[in-house]
Amino acid sequence: MRIPPVVGGRPVRLGLRANAGQFALLALVNLFVGGMVGLERTVTPLVGTEQFGLSELTVSMFVVAFGVTKALTNLYGGLVINRFTRKTVLTAGWVIGLPVPLMLAYGPAWWWVIAANVLLGVNQGLTWSMTVNMKIDLVGPRNRGLALGINETAGYLGVAVTALLTGALATRYGLRPAPELLGLAYVVAGLLLTVLVVRDTGDHAELERRNHHSPDPGRPPRLGAIMAETSWRNRTAAGASQAGLVNNLNDGLTWVILPVLLVAHAVSVGGVGLIKALYPFLWAVGMLGTGWLADRVGRKLPSVVGMWVQAAGLVVIVAGLARPLAAGVVGALLLGIGTALVYPALLAVVSDAVHPSHRAAALGVYRFWRDAGYAVGALVGGLVAAFASLEAAVLTAAGLTAASAIAAQLLMSETNPTAAAHPDHADGTGR
Repeated sequence: MRIPPVVGGRPVRLGLRANAGQFALLALVNLFVGGMVGLERTVTPLVGTEQFGLSELTVSMFVVAFGVTKALTNLYGGLVINRFTRKTVLTAGWVIGLPVPLMLAYGPAWWWVIAANVLLGVNQGLTWSMTVNMKIDLVGPRNRGLALGINETAGYLGVAVTALLTGALATRYGLRPAPELLGLAYVVAGLLLTVLVVRDTGDHAELERRNHHSPDPGRPPRLGAIMAETSWRNRTAAGASQAGLVNNLNDGLTWVILPVLLVAHAVSVGGVGLIKALYPFLWAVGMLGTGWLADRVGRKLPSVVGMWVQAAGLVVIVAGLARPLAAGVVGALLLGIGTALVYPALLAVVSDAVHPSHRAAALGVYRFWRDAGYAVGALVGGLVAAFASLEAAVLTAAGLTAASAIAAQLLMSETNPTAAAHPDHADGTGR
């Protein structure tokens, strides 16, 4: 009988099956994490335009606030877990998120919504980052794409279900406060599960570090060095980072613009909720398959194809506005499928390329660029809508997404460690 290795004074095994209970628990926690973002997908842009009478550019500031704070939290979150346990950081994220639903529900001015999104960005950066890192810790190097796919599936199912529920609540009870108060249940449930049931995964990360095929490089590089490596020195990581940014650029732009565009074309708030739920639902469910796909066929092909499918979805929405509900549904289908292909594959690219000792920081840099896309997309969407039209804003996102697909094709090499014992990939760097 094989005795499992002991790290930190207790037996530790890597693998999805060996850690199924904690893995499933972390997936449930991330469902609630995603639900916090879903609170704003359908209702908040309409609160800004209809209740506060604001322009699309002014309304977009709530997504800018969210994107900037989430990006910065991602960047430094990878370093924070070198000082604190994963569980401590996850708990802190939930505590910071406690006031958010109340501020969204009862804030008397738009700056309350913006302030709530500063807190929400920190909440998301800490909680979502920790569920990613903790799942990677549990499963080890095998089936990493599948693990990331399950994590993102859980989170975006939370987004989808909440977008649908808030649309239904807004139709029946109004844009505020009923839809936003749903978030209280999420934040309390997430906090209680984290404090009472979730176990820290630092011992699993330490076991993988000991077993890694290359020597431990010792003290992790400074953040500036990791930023440079992930952002431009390593062409493959740079290709993943720009693709992640543009992926969330089109998400941030449509987050602000799409509800307003659809309502302007006589789609009901309930219909907008359906469309805004369909996109993350397909994104979520699709990642159960695309995470596995990234482990089998490689990371590059799903990444590039997914960006092209997203661009097509954005074009369909504008081209079909004579029948806006149908166009929104078809466009959401394509956006969901395309994003499902891209999301776990790009995370796996960056995970493959670095030593386990540095992975959390490198993922933080990638997620910084990816989630900065929310802010860039909201600003681009608001500016183009203000100076041209809502339709032009969506088409701008389509053009940028197509350009990103071309850049990813030119910059990225395959990093899948199972892409054989191919000499070009043997070190997992893809360079």
